[in-house]
Amino acid sequence: MKTLAKFILPVLGFLILSCGGSGEGDSSSSSTTSGAETSTESPKSKVKASERIDLENKGVGPVTSVTLDPEIDRKLAVEGKKVFDQMCIACHKPDSKFIGPAPKDILDRRSPEWVMNMILNPEVMIKEDPLAKDLLMEFNGSPMANQNLTEDQARAILEYFRTL
Repeated sequence: MKTLAKFILPVLGFLILSCGGSGEGDSSSSSTTSGAETSTESPKSKVKASERIDLENKGVGPVTSVTLDPEIDRKLAVEGKKVFDQMCIACHKPDSKFIGPAPKDILDRRSPEWVMNMILNPEVMIKEDPLAKDLLMEFNGSPMANQNLTEDQARAILEYFRTL
């Protein structure tokens, strides 16, 4: 019995940590941050957080400005798809809800800065950004794991999202 417990406990701990299920990011508080007026609705609002449109909120993190060219950079998008398939696909399906929201048409609902900050800085976003808090609640309290990507990788993923 002790041998079985020695095997099961580490496996369970690994599974919990690998999906970012640390329990942090309690979204029960209702703090607000400036610049996010349209995303301060409560999780009980009629529009789900994943469907709410907020193109003004840039989120919390290192990215303050992103310029998107009218033409999609296909080479960058291919690179982004590779990173997405390696680092994100376990929790995100391109066009359907899974553990996390689908990125399809995300730029119709979020600013590019918000998307990149969520990729690069998920712990702080969940603590400080009202929309990220609401998304956490909508997706059953499963916080997004920080994959420690670079800004270049996040930008490539953003370009891939433009192709979906």
